[in-house]
Amino acid sequence: MLLRRAGATVFRSARSFTASSCTNVTATLKSSHVQAIDWAAVARETIEHLQRMIRIDTVNPPGNELAVAQYLDGVLKAERIETHLFEPAPGRAALVARLAGDGTCRPVILMAHMDVVGVERANWTVDPFGGETVGGYLYGRGAIDDKGMLAANLETMLLLKRHVIDVGDTLTRDVIVIANSDEEAGGEFGMGWLVDNHRELIDAEFVLNEGGRTRIVRGEPLYVAVQNTEKVLYDVTVTAHGPGGHAAIPLAGNAVFRLGRALAAIGGYQEPVRLTPTTREFFGQLAKVWPDMTERRAMNDVASRDRRRVLRGARVLATTPVFNAVLRTGISATVISGGIRSNVIPTEATALLNIRTLPGESIDAVVSRLRRVIDDSRVEVTVSRRGEDAPASDFSSPMFAAIAATVKELAPEMVTVPYMSTGATDSARLRQLGMQAYGLLPFPMDQEDEDRMHGNDERIPLASLDFGTRLIFGAVHRVAR
Repeated sequence: MLLRRAGATVFRSARSFTASSCTNVTATLKSSHVQAIDWAAVARETIEHLQRMIRIDTVNPPGNELAVAQYLDGVLKAERIETHLFEPAPGRAALVARLAGDGTCRPVILMAHMDVVGVERANWTVDPFGGETVGGYLYGRGAIDDKGMLAANLETMLLLKRHVIDVGDTLTRDVIVIANSDEEAGGEFGMGWLVDNHRELIDAEFVLNEGGRTRIVRGEPLYVAVQNTEKVLYDVTVTAHGPGGHAAIPLAGNAVFRLGRALAAIGGYQEPVRLTPTTREFFGQLAKVWPDMTERRAMNDVASRDRRRVLRGARVLATTPVFNAVLRTGISATVISGGIRSNVIPTEATALLNIRTLPGESIDAVVSRLRRVIDDSRVEVTVSRRGEDAPASDFSSPMFAAIAATVKELAPEMVTVPYMSTGATDSARLRQLGMQAYGLLPFPMDQEDEDRMHGNDERIPLASLDFGTRLIFGAVHRVAR
């Protein structure tokens, strides 16, 4: 359902830009209007926008993202920015806003989702939908995932309008902001809906979305990991069969025990190490700044093309779960079911595996290896849900260079590295359509704060919110001027 569509659609085909004029990324933001931005006022405004959005409950299910979309729409309309507001299903929403450039280059998209995961209120020390600021932090569900990004994207759009368009300057690209619904539950009413129904509004060369990391390590801002590819999600069902009967008479081949043995075998197995161009570059660049010398040597080993060194380094890095997850296809057991009552031996017991393959990895080959590991003809292993692979985005592109240049300006000690995320994002859909999509979590955080995402007392440091807003604005301004 279309709620409102304001202004004419601005769509430029891939043939309407001059490639040579779209590759320049300036080292500094030289415009006097940009240099005159009052960043303290920007920080206050960004905080206010984020608080207002956190205070709108968009837990998915059911989502009810429409109220957030209407808030964003109102703010953008007040600045005379073109918007398109849709209601794909009752209470769900998709918002597309656009600042028109001169068409020299293809557009750039800023994307974030409006829905959030649920909360366990009893385990929060503050109201999860209160948007409170305490001790230099802004608390609330979605502060990190992903309303913080929404606020930074909104502020970037406002700054471009006020300090570029309104002062008579021009952009070489249209800048598009997209606010999605339903990302936390598959995207049927979000990016999937926009791709299927309004592809003409979301054509772009570059996309900035969630998915990366800006990491503080041992108290020091260390690196910005820009997601340019991601693992592919599959669900695999393991089903053990055996004889049924009364539980008073134990039976050899009990399906529950058989399933337990199969899971124990899978739990003791790891997929082989495989380096992609992204992970090799990731570890090679991190090795230049990593504080722990043992891990630094291991990163250099992994980044080498010597197989013995790679395996030696992987053994060290694999002790850190997040590093292990990017070195190989990951297998996690998540659900077990079987039986109807305590005195009946069931004929079948099942487990669900969540498998995240490396890009380009065959899930069928993974399943074949698992069958050999289990080595039991009475245990079936089948793929019950298949993900879709997507090509990696180029980490030598003007968009990646713009991000790196902005990071260097804001924090010269930090390095910018490409990154393969272990989780799935909406970026994969757009990469499949030929767009160069990059994932950022532009807010510097240590592991403890990052772990609050989807957890209790989710919060964002106010200083990090300011940094992230400057990072997104600087990168987009560089690539669109």
